[in-house]
Amino acid sequence: MPPIHETARRIAAAHPMLQVGQPGSVAQAFRAEEAGLPPIEAAARTAARMLGFVDADTAVIGRAWRRRSERTGGQETLAWPDEPADFDLGPWPRNGAFAPCPAALGLYVVAPDAAWIARLARAGVPTLQLRFKSGDVAAIGTEVRAAVDAVEGTASRLFINDHWRIAIEAGAYGVHLGQEDLDTLSPDDLERIRHAGLRLGLSTHGYAEMLRADAVGPSYLALGAVYPTTLKAMPTAPQGPGRLAAYARLMHGRSLVAIGGIDEARFAEVLPSNVGAIAVVRAVIAAADPEAAAQRMMQRLQGREA
Repeated sequence: MPPIHETARRIAAAHPMLQVGQPGSVAQAFRAEEAGLPPIEAAARTAARMLGFVDADTAVIGRAWRRRSERTGGQETLAWPDEPADFDLGPWPRNGAFAPCPAALGLYVVAPDAAWIARLARAGVPTLQLRFKSGDVAAIGTEVRAAVDAVEGTASRLFINDHWRIAIEAGAYGVHLGQEDLDTLSPDDLERIRHAGLRLGLSTHGYAEMLRADAVGPSYLALGAVYPTTLKAMPTAPQGPGRLAAYARLMHGRSLVAIGGIDEARFAEVLPSNVGAIAVVRAVIAAADPEAAAQRMMQRLQGREA
């Protein structure tokens, strides 16, 4: 077996918790056009494909392995890279970032309307997101303002999904946007959100998207989808708790939210990642007793923090 293939095989074998989908073979994963790269970079890219990473992430992973090798004078290790410098991540916190939010946002419930926001705020849920879907701009404005009013005087922090202009006007705590929103937002749009003092949360689905989001300086990063979810079409396969833990190690010190298909039974798999928040939807909204379900999950998060 060629040296690059053997190194790739060893890397992949050392990290089964990062596997998504069926393991790939070295022959299937190797790209002949990458043979001219430094051997450790080519091997790491190949291993990443064997583990099921998408192409954008394999490039990031390969560079990180190469940079670590250069930084350590070629010291060989099978440990998965998690040093910010190897991923070109700047220091955190940093000047010019969006307004900060707590590193531990706690239980984060995504709710469909202002009535649910009011109910969950009364129940003491620390972080809420209004994900109100409508093509009626007036109805959206009414719902956002009602949700902002609903958390007034409570300890709940309210993020508005997507509708950032209305969120600014209504005085919301923050706004949550997806990667596709970054494609449409201009630098002036981002500056409007930042200047208004809103906290900004961004969805990410792997290494490449995390680096892109981090460059904006958001208040928190949402890492997912951890598990399969039917609530929206996802651009990537579920990442799993193993990758979640790797992402959280790399982004240590930032406010991080695990999201996607998480229910109460899966808390035990997510908690070891040490993210500061776990986002849920149906685990509370579809529960027979939503308040009781929220209380149980809040207690589990608080117990870990203790």
